Amino acid sequence: MACIYSCDLSLASVGKVVPLVTTSSISSSDSLCSPHCLDKESGVKKPYKQVLNLSSGDPQALSLKPLTFVRQVLAGCLYPTLLHGDTLPADVRQRVQKLLGECAGEGTCEKLQHSISDFISRRDGVASDPDNIYITNGSTAAFMVRIHCSLLSSLTCSLQTGVLTPEPSYNGFKFALAAQGALVVPYYLREEQGWAVQLDELHRAVLTAKGYCNLMALYVINPGNPTGHVQTKDSIKDVIRFAAEERLIIMADEVYQSCMIGEGMEFCSYKRALMEMGAPYSNMVELASINSISKGLMGECGLRGGYVELVNFDPSMKQNIFKLFSAMPCASLMGQIALHVMVDPPRPGQPSYPLYTNVRLEGFSLVLTLGVLNSLPAITWQPVMGGMFAFPRVSFSQAAINYSQVSFTVPIVSSRDVLLYFRTAYHQRFASYLEELLYRVMWRTSTSA
Repeated sequence: MACIYSCDLSLASVGKVVPLVTTSSISSSDSLCSPHCLDKESGVKKPYKQVLNLSSGDPQALSLKPLTFVRQVLAGCLYPTLLHGDTLPADVRQRVQKLLGECAGEGTCEKLQHSISDFISRRDGVASDPDNIYITNGSTAAFMVRIHCSLLSSLTCSLQTGVLTPEPSYNGFKFALAAQGALVVPYYLREEQGWAVQLDELHRAVLTAKGYCNLMALYVINPGNPTGHVQTKDSIKDVIRFAAEERLIIMADEVYQSCMIGEGMEFCSYKRALMEMGAPYSNMVELASINSISKGLMGECGLRGGYVELVNFDPSMKQNIFKLFSAMPCASLMGQIALHVMVDPPRPGQPSYPLYTNVRLEGFSLVLTLGVLNSLPAITWQPVMGGMFAFPRVSFSQAAINYSQVSFTVPIVSSRDVLLYFRTAYHQRFASYLEELLYRVMWRTSTSA
């Protein structure tokens, strides 16, 4: 049977989409990760003082400091009186004056596309056309528009649109697929292979999809979320050749490109690799490259801003995409300003550069503390090369497994305060017998509650 699925977005099926295993059922009034230390139903105080919400990718919610330069520029744009005097550094005042001059009355920064284009050109050493860049109110909006256009282009086919999607993966993308009525066609990243994309697995997934859906696109995440893997240039080129062979659009999620933490690691964008390959690939493979201010060391989730660059798209398809983006809420003005700072940060010699660099280094040190956890007994993971996540494995001794077979009982995990995420939430195999036992017992307890 083909392993192809759609995501049901109803609350009743939330456990099927993201299998959260608790010892009690989830009520409609509870969030998936409640910060409350008081039981909402009984009013009984819970035996802990604080709940850390680790379920989202909001870096600032987990103590990552906002970048001072970003907040100073935002403050100056919102309250230009700050420009009079020395409250703000000189380069901040200059940036604010420039942005205020460029931001039109209708709430858009006219030259933002050109700033993004310049950033991409510096990054890749390849010219970028501002007309191929679309400003969005976040990466999810870019995903939804692109998927919608894939659906439009496959209206002549009776099958649903399918998108090759990595597992483990970013669940928000799968929700975006569900919202557009598309199907997830999973290709699996294996821990024992360092979470790298394997061509034989991509070919297997394509064969699985035949007859079930109309494959239109390949979704890739680089650096990986939640694996922390960073693709090499050779690996990216292999994936591009595969996409060309299968006539698939590449949707490249590159929102963590600023977070390269592996020793000697360098980010290579899909566009750079594509252009280096030359013809015929460089002028035939359709690529949508997505970036956002919400993720990475920028971490400004609440401001909502991002962009997508389209490469080699047919003019008629670009026209449809433009219409769809025009019908959607644009990025907030503050999101656009933050996006401008992301693609044009302080440079060496400017007053804000030393502090900007120090705050970024603090962000890297936050990520590097993962090494401390890696030193704990029984906890291991593949080396984290980039991004903001690690995907750990907890191993148990044979003695612990033997003990669980004899003495493990439901009351051990019957507290309402137990909330566990298993690897199966990302469609991974059980790592051990004990993990499978925990899953089965807790699932049985939750469904019988």
